Amino acid sequence: MTPFRSISVFYHVAALNSVSAAAEHLNVTASAVSQQVRVLEEQLGMTLVAKVGRKVKLTEDGERYFDLISQHVEEIIRSTEIVRGNKTTTLLTIRATPTVSTKWILPRLPRFFEANPDIDLRLDGSNEPTDFNRDLVDVEIRHGAGRWPGLHVEELVEERFLPVCAPSLAREKSLNAADLLQHRLIHSVKAQVQWKSWFAHQGIANDVPMKRLYFDRSHMVVDAAVLGMGMALESNLMMEQELKDGRLVVAVAEPPAMRISTQWIVCPYTHLRRNRVKRFLEWIRREAQVWYNEDRSLID
Repeated sequence: MTPFRSISVFYHVAALNSVSAAAEHLNVTASAVSQQVRVLEEQLGMTLVAKVGRKVKLTEDGERYFDLISQHVEEIIRSTEIVRGNKTTTLLTIRATPTVSTKWILPRLPRFFEANPDIDLRLDGSNEPTDFNRDLVDVEIRHGAGRWPGLHVEELVEERFLPVCAPSLAREKSLNAADLLQHRLIHSVKAQVQWKSWFAHQGIANDVPMKRLYFDRSHMVVDAAVLGMGMALESNLMMEQELKDGRLVVAVAEPPAMRISTQWIVCPYTHLRRNRVKRFLEWIRREAQVWYNEDRSLID
């Protein structure tokens, strides 16, 4: 009979994509982990793990075997902890920019916990791209163009970039595009849609002297606009609540439909095998679709 210890050790090596990480998690030596994997391979008569430099990679047989056992092993571990009287939780670590973390993910987390009471979550707000070989991060919501070879990449949702301001500065839909040149323009220096391209899309030259305010974080742009400091050009993803509660209004009557995807779900392909990652991706895809449908209803 194949010893469960060997199966459990292999599960952790595959889930963590590392012998050393599995050893640290199980509080044993790396050599003990490698020995248990060899025992399992001998029992099954197949190679499950191959070394690639300092890393490990599952063979085709290893991938298939992990897919077959992962859910069962997790259930056994969880059931064992319940019998011991311990609360069983799994830690999921997500990284996203500070703006996406606070403006979009955080307000939705209660629904995640309602659907996944056995998962603890760590949300890291950072603008630094994740080094998945070094950082203990399951999934990143990454800002950019969506081109990162070697990683699983999928669009979060399509966004609209809108000219907004506090209602004390201008009433909703009360201005035309040229009127904005008379106001201070708030710039998000890292945004993928800038005022220059927005005015060009409207056929307006913006080479006249303008008052400007620059920030390197989108949430600072949104907050400055709420405080009445000027006109901001920002993604509706980043100012959802401010638009809903009227702290920001779209000042231009018919703004151009500048649609773009700037946020991407990113992780190594191996992470897609993790049950906690599967559940997070199912949840965030549903949330993104609900958000998109609600946004479309506002337009229609």
